[in-house]
Amino acid sequence: MAAATWSERVLKLVVDLNNLHRGGCLPFCVQGQRVGWVLQPVAQLLSQTSDVFTLRRDPSAQLELSDRLRCPQDRTRAVQEVMESLRAQDVFPCLREWRDELYDVKGLFSDPPLLRMERAATPLLGVSRYGVHVNGFLHKETETYMWIARRSLTKPTYPGKLDHLAAGGISAGSGVWETLLKECTEEACIPESLAATAKPAGTVSYAYKLDAGLYPECQFVYDLEVPESFQPVVGDGEVQEFYLWPLDKVRAAIATEEFKPNCALVVLDFLLRRGHIQPDTEKYYTQFVENLHGPL
Repeated sequence: MAAATWSERVLKLVVDLNNLHRGGCLPFCVQGQRVGWVLQPVAQLLSQTSDVFTLRRDPSAQLELSDRLRCPQDRTRAVQEVMESLRAQDVFPCLREWRDELYDVKGLFSDPPLLRMERAATPLLGVSRYGVHVNGFLHKETETYMWIARRSLTKPTYPGKLDHLAAGGISAGSGVWETLLKECTEEACIPESLAATAKPAGTVSYAYKLDAGLYPECQFVYDLEVPESFQPVVGDGEVQEFYLWPLDKVRAAIATEEFKPNCALVVLDFLLRRGHIQPDTEKYYTQFVENLHGPL
């Protein structure tokens, strides 16, 4: 059998990160608003082991947070206690990645939060997770280059994989721009005066299932053109080193297992937006675009 082409490998990547079929999922609702999705076995366990969650059958099946929890603080506290108990019992693999970092749970990103959850627990309720990714690039003569980071070997997820110049999840109470400036400073020691020139370039969204967890994720994408004299510096230890690669090398790398999968999608989006992949020559052009903007 012939080896898979670059296009075939990238297509597999984008499809694998959009493998969440909601036929086997139930809506997770807070105060009558759907804020996530949950697998039926998880919903049953949560409703059977705690009065914090209720599994409704009529008029349609859904998992609800108890109405007795009237404010975000009470909901946060109650859900946290349930997740800490499940973590202690080692019931779900995702809880082994506990970070003591809270994420906001809300309907739309612009909505006020209904509660806050431990980041590692969010997949159990399939709530949308948001992050910021920065494409750091420069033009040198006739070629485009991109700054690529290699993740620290001590990272709890995807250790040693290739990553963006700066990227990170949006923690509870934080905004997109605030997170961008923070990640640029902490991960790559980028001066704020330079980081502030980053330009918004839309979003990349996808949703996938892994074990008992559901991962609907949306990354706010920014393009940051840097001068040739710029040199990133390892900051908070989440990165072990940086590389300045020509875009053709980056393009080849996203089709390998070296790249953190969601970062590869953001790079693919950059290649499409900047015309480095053309619809007349790329067989899967439309499939690439569709899978970079999946529903949450």
